[in-house]
Amino acid sequence: MSSVPITKDTYLQWYESMLLFRKFEEKAGQLYGQQKIRGFCHLYIGQEAVLAGAMSVLTPDDSMITTYRDHAHALARGMSANEVMAELYGKVTGCSKGKGGSMHMFSKEKKFFGGHGIVGAQIPLGAGIAFAEQYLGTKNVNVCYMGDGAVRQGALNETFNMAMLWKLPVIFICENNGYAMGTSVARTTNMVDIYKIGLGFDMPCAPVDGMDPVAVHNAMDEAVQRARNGEGPTFLEMRTYRYKGHSMSDPAKYRTKEELESYKAKDPIVVVKAAIVENNYADQAWFDEIDAKVKTIVEESVKFAEESPYPEAAELYKDVYVQEDYPYITS
Repeated sequence: MSSVPITKDTYLQWYESMLLFRKFEEKAGQLYGQQKIRGFCHLYIGQEAVLAGAMSVLTPDDSMITTYRDHAHALARGMSANEVMAELYGKVTGCSKGKGGSMHMFSKEKKFFGGHGIVGAQIPLGAGIAFAEQYLGTKNVNVCYMGDGAVRQGALNETFNMAMLWKLPVIFICENNGYAMGTSVARTTNMVDIYKIGLGFDMPCAPVDGMDPVAVHNAMDEAVQRARNGEGPTFLEMRTYRYKGHSMSDPAKYRTKEELESYKAKDPIVVVKAAIVENNYADQAWFDEIDAKVKTIVEESVKFAEESPYPEAAELYKDVYVQEDYPYITS
């Protein structure tokens, strides 16, 4: 039974948030081509429903950790487009003070713990965050994202075993976009149904249509209820698709045009817009208003990043070690 119903407001929020993710990423790709953004840059275009459907279930007290394809995740957690764009620019006003760049977005306030450049490194960390919540006696859950390539890391097996043994409140999500960099899932494993990895640990697991925010919402709702009730982790394989290459340097010649177009035919933003229209949730004036709002947010984020200063050289020696009264440690 659903604990978080899908309402008119849910659909309107899905459209606005997914449009922001899409337009922000399109602008990031454009700026990367202009060499305004340096280093690596991995875009989320096409995968927006995976986040939209999750955020309509989660609360601000829940935490999130993810891979290096993390711009949209940061925005979904409520971080401003300004601080995310500034981080892409390497500016001191960025969420990681310009030191992390595209792959290392962080916000302690929003309980967003990265953005991790090492493939699979976030998997045990997600379980660790969940353990801390369990230790403190909260009802908060951690959502730990990974790609289809990261599930081949040995740390996943160790983490899954421990998470089930201790019934940790963590939801593991594989964003299966079909390719680990340029290698298809079918070329790396005999078992292409990635969610079945959970079966070896007796972990509740399921495949989910990652192009449909309704399916994502419902699967997440069930998993979150299980975690909050002390019943342990869930492993969800979100079957989604990225319209762009693995990174900005990837021409994506390993897939056909027909394959790409088949996924674009079920673009989550288009599908949600159609549902809004069909149910008379909003008129064209509302769509025009949201489109203008998102455009302004993205344009202002670029202006903010352009006008922000780069970090001083002395910043290299700051934040290497941090000492504070950590709430998870008691004497």
